[in-house]
Amino acid sequence: MLNIAKIKNGIVIDHIKAGQGLRIFNWLGLGKAPYTVAFVVNAESKRMGRKDIIKIDNEIKIDFAVLGLIDPNITVNIIENEKVTEKIRLRLPERVENVLICRNPRCITATETYAPHIFHLVDEKTGTYRCEYCDDLRTTEDFR
Repeated sequence: MLNIAKIKNGIVIDHIKAGQGLRIFNWLGLGKAPYTVAFVVNAESKRMGRKDIIKIDNEIKIDFAVLGLIDPNITVNIIENEKVTEKIRLRLPERVENVLICRNPRCITATETYAPHIFHLVDEKTGTYRCEYCDDLRTTEDFR
């Protein structure tokens, strides 16, 4: 049995699809964090079989839209005084800006650096997004 101490004030990112935790860990820059972070890979889960979990013993700002883009099935628990005060269930964001990059060389975003890369969700099942300017399609797998 693996025991990890309770966190006092912070965030628990739970129900991460097994194997996706490292992607989130790196995106949040937790490898250089000066506070306690627990990263559990392939934890047993009745619902998912296997899952990853990240516990952060600090209050940090997280862009939930990007987190939902990485894995829309994640649950974020906000912890205060060792108790869950808020439970946030994520989903794919309807619109993302400067998270996905348009790869169409003829798109305005390829030549005009002031133009933001804006994508709108077109298919929630496949995680497909469409560029606002040129209709290029990207998926959540394109997020790095």
